Amino acid sequence: MNPLAAQLNQNIQTGNEHVYQMLSLLGKEIYFPKEGILSQSAEAGKLAKKYNATIGIATEGNGPMHLEVIQEKLSAYNPKDLYPYAPPAGKPELRSVWRDKMLKENPSLAGKNYGLPVVTNALTHGLSIVADLFTDEGDAVIYPDKNWENYELTFGIRRHGRLVNFPLFTEDQRFNSEGLRDALLAQKEYGKAIVVLNFPNNPTGYTPGVEEGKAIVAAIQEAAEAGINVVVVTDDAYFGLFFEDSLHESLFGQLAGLHPRILPVKIDGATKEEFVWGFRVGFITFASEHQDVLSALEQKTLGIIRATISSGPHPSQTFVLDALKSTDFEQQKKEKFQIMKGRANKVKALLDSGKYGDVWSYYPFNSGYFMCLKLNGLSAERLRTHLLEQYGVGTIALGEYDLRIAFSCIEEEYLEDLYDIVYRGAQDLLNA
Repeated sequence: MNPLAAQLNQNIQTGNEHVYQMLSLLGKEIYFPKEGILSQSAEAGKLAKKYNATIGIATEGNGPMHLEVIQEKLSAYNPKDLYPYAPPAGKPELRSVWRDKMLKENPSLAGKNYGLPVVTNALTHGLSIVADLFTDEGDAVIYPDKNWENYELTFGIRRHGRLVNFPLFTEDQRFNSEGLRDALLAQKEYGKAIVVLNFPNNPTGYTPGVEEGKAIVAAIQEAAEAGINVVVVTDDAYFGLFFEDSLHESLFGQLAGLHPRILPVKIDGATKEEFVWGFRVGFITFASEHQDVLSALEQKTLGIIRATISSGPHPSQTFVLDALKSTDFEQQKKEKFQIMKGRANKVKALLDSGKYGDVWSYYPFNSGYFMCLKLNGLSAERLRTHLLEQYGVGTIALGEYDLRIAFSCIEEEYLEDLYDIVYRGAQDLLNA
């Protein structure tokens, strides 16, 4: 094993033996090189006052070389904030500003010990880093039965994790914390589990209430007290889009510092929070009582980044940083939030109006981009293809009877027409 990796492992073991046990084989072996191109270039950047011939970019006129056909479209920005490589961990100021934003929006983080967010190439990349660091073949990866299908690729196919699902909802349509508890305690013989919590949930658009959140945290704590090391990933992709009386914070804050056998990892980003999907700017943040553990996990994260994408895109980090610092940011974001909330409320009013009879019911939704219809005895895939082929309407079939509809991408004035068409398509099939 590389001595740098061994030293990082020792730092983690000294700080928290349980976190060391959570690491995958790759997680134990990975490290960020201290003596390599990046470190030598960084040193030269400070000391090479005459000529700096280290890093692989081209320069011209005391700045990065660039094409005018590109720069003319980006003339509001200094070329130095666009064209050079961003640091593997991301722009330092962006990391600091995002951390401040996290604390402001999650007051439960006050007084907790958590690291500086590391920039990822959006949230999928952050989840992939978690999978690489902590998932070995056969490790249990626990998440609800209604989920984003990419979890299977990220944790199951790529890392051969053992996927364990439990029903998202109880019979009274609340979050099934007992199901989570049972799935966790079933891993006692293995001594380890990775839990993925995604709120607002994709595909249902559900965020638990405050008491449900406490029950989730209690289930995880019970597993830790039973001797199970638990990596808890809060996939906060749609964070902030809370339209009703639910949790308005990430559970990351409640989990931070809760138990030595619990390692909270927050995955979030500008992608959906700030409506910049194509910019691919996300973050990964660890919480631990031990600074040496946080530092070592950051170095291992940088090792994964260096070995995969090297570093994230610089221009989009600059764009997001400038937006976060703008005096207009909060007001503009509030305006978009109200539009999204209006669409969600419109959908709920339509579904509760009684005009669609008993063709479907719907799963609870109070946040995010989506909602899910639960079709009564009608194949979701049949309805999906029928709507697409006969009406030119696209939806997503999930499982046998669930149909996901993204109200996020339909103007409020057209929502009634959309649901009328879905209902008409269902009637076509039921009466055929």
